[in-house]
Amino acid sequence: MDRVMQIINRRLAGERLSVEEGVFLLEKAELLVLGQAADKVCRLMHPDQVVSFVIDRNINYTNICACKCKFCAFYKEKGDVEGYILSREELHAKIKETLELGGTQLLIQGGLHPDLGLEYFEEMLRDIKSHYSIHIHSFSPPEIWDLAGKSGLSIREVILRLKEAGLDSIPGGGAEILDNRVRKLISPNKISWEQWMEVMTTAHQLGMKTTATMMFGHVETAEERILHMVRVREAQEQSGGFTAFIPWSFAPKNTELGGEGSTGVEYLRTLAVSRLMLDNVPNIQASWVTQGAKMAQLALRFGANDFGSTMLEENVVRAAGVQTRVPLREIVRSIQDAGYRAVQRNTHYERLKEYGKEV
Repeated sequence: MDRVMQIINRRLAGERLSVEEGVFLLEKAELLVLGQAADKVCRLMHPDQVVSFVIDRNINYTNICACKCKFCAFYKEKGDVEGYILSREELHAKIKETLELGGTQLLIQGGLHPDLGLEYFEEMLRDIKSHYSIHIHSFSPPEIWDLAGKSGLSIREVILRLKEAGLDSIPGGGAEILDNRVRKLISPNKISWEQWMEVMTTAHQLGMKTTATMMFGHVETAEERILHMVRVREAQEQSGGFTAFIPWSFAPKNTELGGEGSTGVEYLRTLAVSRLMLDNVPNIQASWVTQGAKMAQLALRFGANDFGSTMLEENVVRAAGVQTRVPLREIVRSIQDAGYRAVQRNTHYERLKEYGKEV
């Protein structure tokens, strides 16, 4: 039996894979062999042939950011004529439209605006919660770390204050690759991977759920990609608060970093290996935002059990030249055509509606 099958059989037997084994699979395994193995693991974890998704909206409250990441085509510097901060009226209009379309979640994120402090976000959260019944899944670890620095408070105190004001859970943005060599090259002004993880594990300790993302296909090595997964796995072992892992491919257009980006094959390989490595993270999301609906549909046979979100609005990847839009009906059709039951969920993966019947 060749080494690839030995590693895969160990995983199918419930054993945990090492970094070295993950790198070997990522670099050496045949694509379809990887896909079949990841699909088997996914079906063992999710045997009921359901693929879920959430109806939400990504709202960027500002595009002004002091971080200036080399992979980002969205940010503007303070004073730029194209810079903005959303008004309360604009924010409310976006939330109302989201609710009218059946949305249950808001993903509110922005840049590290030098003039916006903790009180601004507390007021925003309280205002939203006083007017609307909706889950606020918002503010990535870099934003929370920035607020701690501005306020002089600890990460724990900042998260507690945001939670008390109405924050329900935290998205996995800002992870990129959880390795400081890579981070110094692509985002030298952003927090370290250890700081990113501290925000997440602190949130978990406070009873908040979060997700974890990975942006790959730029300057990282195969080993750094696998290390990222293992670091998420190790944190999950301790705190148990990650609901999902979302790997997505770097979109190079209009960015300082540039490059070629990832092929669909590389995306599927990485997705499949993430399902094999992350034995304690329950859900793997497909990413149609950078790869399109057809590739996301394929991902459902490569270890993904969730189609992500409808993203009624998305601006960051769009700024990098990726114009993908996938309406709700196409998400449902993609799931059903792949042989699964399409189910709308909430942020905590509780099922709300199966298309064709209530659940």
